[in-house]
Amino acid sequence: MQMHRRVFYMLLSVLVFVPIVLAGCTGSSKSKITIGEVTRSIFYAPQYIALSQGFFEDEGLDVELTTTPGGDKTMTALLAGTIDIALVGSETSIYVYAQGTDDPVINFAQVTQTDGTFLVSREPVDGFDWEMLRGVTFLGQRKGGMPQMAGEFTLKKHGIDPHRDMELIQNIDFANIAAAFSSGTGDYVQLFEPQATVFEQEGRGHVVASFGTESGRLPYTVFMAKQSFIDRDPELIQKFTNAVYRAQQWAQTATLDEVTDAVIPYFADTDREVVRRVVDRYRSQGSFAEDPIIDEEEWANLLDIMEAAGELPERVDHSQIVDRSFGEEAVRSGTSSD
Repeated sequence: MQMHRRVFYMLLSVLVFVPIVLAGCTGSSKSKITIGEVTRSIFYAPQYIALSQGFFEDEGLDVELTTTPGGDKTMTALLAGTIDIALVGSETSIYVYAQGTDDPVINFAQVTQTDGTFLVSREPVDGFDWEMLRGVTFLGQRKGGMPQMAGEFTLKKHGIDPHRDMELIQNIDFANIAAAFSSGTGDYVQLFEPQATVFEQEGRGHVVASFGTESGRLPYTVFMAKQSFIDRDPELIQKFTNAVYRAQQWAQTATLDEVTDAVIPYFADTDREVVRRVVDRYRSQGSFAEDPIIDEEEWANLLDIMEAAGELPERVDHSQIVDRSFGEEAVRSGTSSD
């Protein structure tokens, strides 16, 4: 078992035996919800749209957003009850389920449906081909995370063994990857936005491919909650999902400038043009899910990607930790943007 997974499981095993008291979670009258997002990212634009456009408020929900950096910290906060709902990669719910629990974490509303990283070269590349990566130094993402798994899946799809055909660097913390590349480490790097766009603007890198486009659709980032929380107030979860769906529809139909204006309050330190370009890039490649429903085909693709990376503890069936009923009801009820 990999070290990152052992640490993850150690945290979970402690929490399983700690009595948890969720204050203020009794009954359907509860209107306050705390979301823990795994990171602050333009990739999660529909969430910020739901907040800034008042879609949660329209459903009678008082939503507090907090950032809980890293999948392990986000899941720990969810299990401990310090947050009600997590926005994080679905792989974390699989790790929890595999550890064994009477109160599994349930995926109920999808937000992004592709990987969010891009392949960035140090030098301009004309007519990029994946074969060009043989023999290069590649600065990848953290081992065991979905970006790394989607990256390796894509490389293998193109006949590149990331552990044999290139020098793969994976020992740099997520927060320092962009800085490491900027300082001269690596010929290519796998980057999230907005770093990829910023590097292009500053001439420090050049986007040559999208791992999101290459690795296909999957429930990459999902709203999830403990089964007990959902059972305690399914009406609240439905209202939450209605607001998410409304934001997703709005993200598809609004103009690029409208979407930019809706999310930019959450990125005060980022240049508006960078935010605009990132939104356009993600929307153009279909990264924002158009509805909250997590379907079986996307779930199977997620499992395949994890399995190919050697990080899948077991193939957890879609029906075991996915509840698509809230998304289906949101779509069926016709909730949409004005």
